[in-house]
Amino acid sequence: MEAIILTKDQYNDLMAKLDAIQSQLNAKPDPKKETFLDNQEFIMLMKISKRTAQTWRDEGKISFSQVGSKIYYKLSDVEKLLQEHYNKSFKGK
Repeated sequence: MEAIILTKDQYNDLMAKLDAIQSQLNAKPDPKKETFLDNQEFIMLMKISKRTAQTWRDEGKISFSQVGSKIYYKLSDVEKLLQEHYNKSFKGK
């Protein structure tokens, strides 16, 4: 086994780099940014008509934002809608 000898400055530099790497690994990632779908993307994703999307909004099945005439849905709300209407398989293994 080979021994490697470092000067005090080299050792301190190495330790500083290791501390920086450890700080980056321990840092919490930025919170997930919310993704929005416009009405057309929502309709295509769900394979529904514009009228069905309107009915779901009117019935309060899906939350939405409206800016002028444009309608937007949070992707998390779409996932929530699907999860609320999820039916488990009746067959058990």
